[in-house]
Amino acid sequence: MAPKRASTSASPEREEDAAQGPKQASTLPDEVWTGMLDVLNHIYDFRTSDGHDPSKVFHRKVNKRALPGYYDVIKEPVALSTIKAKINNKEYMTIQDFVRDFALIPHNAFVYNLPDAGAYQDGVVVKQQLEDQLKRLVEKNVITEEDAKLPYLGEIPAADDPPVEDEEEDDDEDEDEDDEADEELGDEPPKKRGRGRPRKSSIVKREKEAAASKDDKNDDPETRKKRGRPPKVLTPTEGRIQTVLKGIRKPKNREGVALISHFERLPDKSAMPEYFQEIKNPMAYDVLKRKYKRKKYQSLEQFMKDVDLMCENARQYNEDASQIYKDAVTLQSEAHRLADEVRARPDTEYAGDEGRMPMPEGILHNGELYKVGDWVLIQNVNDLTKPIPTQIYRTYQDAQGGKWVNVCWYYRPEQTVHRFDKHFLENEVVKTGQYRDHRIDEIVGRCFIMFVTRYFKGRPSSISPDTEVFVCDARYNEEKLTFNKIKTWASCLPDEVRDKDYAMEPFPAPRKMKKYPSAIAYLLKDEQKETDELPKPEWGAENAPPKIGAVHRRPRDARDSPPPEPTPPPPPTPPPAPVQRAPDPPQRPSFSPAPQQSASHQSPLRPSSRPTFTQPYTGTPPQPNIQARPFAPSTFPQTPSAFTPQVPRHQPLQPLPATAGAIPGPFQPTPSAASYRGPATVEVYTLPETADAGIPDEIRYLFHTDEAGKVLFFAAPPVWQEGGMKSLGLETKGEGEGEEVLGHSARYLAAKLRRRQEVEDRRRERGREREVKREAREKRERDERGEVETEVMRAKRRAVERVGELLGSEVMGTYQSLFGGEWKRELERRQGELEAVWEEKGRREEEVVRARREREETKKVRFGPVGLGVERA
Repeated sequence: MAPKRASTSASPEREEDAAQGPKQASTLPDEVWTGMLDVLNHIYDFRTSDGHDPSKVFHRKVNKRALPGYYDVIKEPVALSTIKAKINNKEYMTIQDFVRDFALIPHNAFVYNLPDAGAYQDGVVVKQQLEDQLKRLVEKNVITEEDAKLPYLGEIPAADDPPVEDEEEDDDEDEDEDDEADEELGDEPPKKRGRGRPRKSSIVKREKEAAASKDDKNDDPETRKKRGRPPKVLTPTEGRIQTVLKGIRKPKNREGVALISHFERLPDKSAMPEYFQEIKNPMAYDVLKRKYKRKKYQSLEQFMKDVDLMCENARQYNEDASQIYKDAVTLQSEAHRLADEVRARPDTEYAGDEGRMPMPEGILHNGELYKVGDWVLIQNVNDLTKPIPTQIYRTYQDAQGGKWVNVCWYYRPEQTVHRFDKHFLENEVVKTGQYRDHRIDEIVGRCFIMFVTRYFKGRPSSISPDTEVFVCDARYNEEKLTFNKIKTWASCLPDEVRDKDYAMEPFPAPRKMKKYPSAIAYLLKDEQKETDELPKPEWGAENAPPKIGAVHRRPRDARDSPPPEPTPPPPPTPPPAPVQRAPDPPQRPSFSPAPQQSASHQSPLRPSSRPTFTQPYTGTPPQPNIQARPFAPSTFPQTPSAFTPQVPRHQPLQPLPATAGAIPGPFQPTPSAASYRGPATVEVYTLPETADAGIPDEIRYLFHTDEAGKVLFFAAPPVWQEGGMKSLGLETKGEGEGEEVLGHSARYLAAKLRRRQEVEDRRRERGREREVKREAREKRERDERGEVETEVMRAKRRAVERVGELLGSEVMGTYQSLFGGEWKRELERRQGELEAVWEEKGRREEEVVRARREREETKKVRFGPVGLGVERA
């Protein structure tokens, strides 16, 4: 089967002869120069059966500006114009130099281009024609057979070999998922034909992805942005088929061309309609891959039938002597050899990565069967109220028996980094390159994601009415922080479900698609400039999307659509119709309207027990959508019956503007940014269904719940009431009267108890410190007082002794005269009595001090460890 040939746009040949002559005279005879020129002219003039010029792409060298990377790959670029200039200037010193230059032309095409590229196929034709022309020169004895042999110029990389440079990532990612199986099979994604598409380094790419995978183990949040792929979870049959698919890409023919290059794709119907008239069941290698990826093969034998069909078609359409016929025979034989080898191997050799066992029939969990292609919500540990919208790509069981799903994440707008004025659809999500493994019990429910082209038309009929439906319009590149419009929705789906569709329930009228400002536009700071670096999102838990994204003021990307134009203001409101006075009731002939009904001034309404009559309202009646406006008290027409308006005590009624009869504006849904900035103050609220379902029953019992069993949360703790919570019994519902007693939560009570205990501990510590200080002070005072008293006693004794010394002579004279010879004994007796008196006085003073201290010690009585002081009566 002939491969599809693409037209190439190369500059036509221009006559440019070198002005400079050869630096050294050539010794080649004239017949050799003539033979060289004949070979060159034959290549210029040769045309294929369909009129194609295979030499056109090789007329001139590649333009460096158009393909600067070409000269990094090809170190010896040669074109036909180069050879022509050398022939005209007779620069070739030997015939081998000429043959080598000519051989470089197809060789460079083989090295730089893929086998299915137009330049590659043209190189094959040029090489064949070159060999034929050199053989003719040998037959004419112009050159020898040795001179006619093409030199070895190096190995030609096969389709699955690493090329010499890595192509920069294409901005259009619509075919990323198509490349998954290509990388698994070791071959390259399909490339456009023609010159200028270099080989893409699959090995270099794998090395980068391996390094990124290694970096994922670090704690750096930036590593989480690396693109992932679903894990390889293959059955033994799929593993065998994959081995054969990879194996048949390797064989080459004698010219070094991969055999599979002839069978990459089916020929173009418009270019070769006769092929499809003769071949009723066409088959090509890309069809084999597509059927393999979409799980169409149930056995290896079924796959081999298609391989045989592909080779038989080539043998049927091409002549027996053609190279394609010979390559088809060789390829078919090689495929059967590989099939026999993989059949002989045990199933254990084809087990999935890390012992994963695929579960192609799905996983049954909580009564729900989850299969590949299902849309599910995964628990978001960073924000339980915002589960992750995902699609299942793999279902498998690990070595320990755990059930797992591999899903592709979709981000909400507030989880991305974007320009501050970017707008999003309601319920819009963006597809990411994150393929993550989650346990089956992390699924919190089902959802559905629709492409933007169908979202406004209807709703999938297979989902329940309460299933949340999202809309997707773009991919999100987490490395470049850019958005790319999705061109083909099928490229975003798993291979197994790409050819499946779903039924829809159309809306009575198409849904209006309106975009709203970013929910995180308020994060923009005044100091941010267009030249700033792109901000980073705030990451949280490892296996979860960012907690919150970021906004910037950088210039808008060319692919980004500008924000929608603001809605024009409504036309000026026409003046209200003049008020027509109604006829006065017969019982009130002299009726006059109440003054508070004036449009220019209003007072708060006061309750009235008698009916009040007003003129009927003749302005334009309010539209039904006025309910979207926030409530504001106003004066409404009253009926001829007693009416007591309920007016808040703290807020008087606001006067109506002069345009009270104007038509209300159209309904304006509240943008998501309003709720994302911070919810309004509420008195009581509940968590969403998904978050409330995660509260265990033993915890739920401890709190108040509503009629649906949801836990109630309050804006502030209620006032403590005696008997509430059964005095720390943590019971929220009264059992006796069957009524609820409002009380604090267990967490609040525990915190309050801890706080009270801390206060008591600090108070007790301060009491102990004061007691120690008091005792130290009293001891110091007591010691000082004792020292003073001792010093006084010593002073008194010294005074007595001094007085005794001064009066000794007189006293002794007196005692001698009074007591005669007994005066000494009498004097000693009187001195002893005096000392006894002083000692008795000192002892009494000490007893008084001790009694006073004991009374002070017994003034306080200690109760328990708290140490409360109670004065004794």
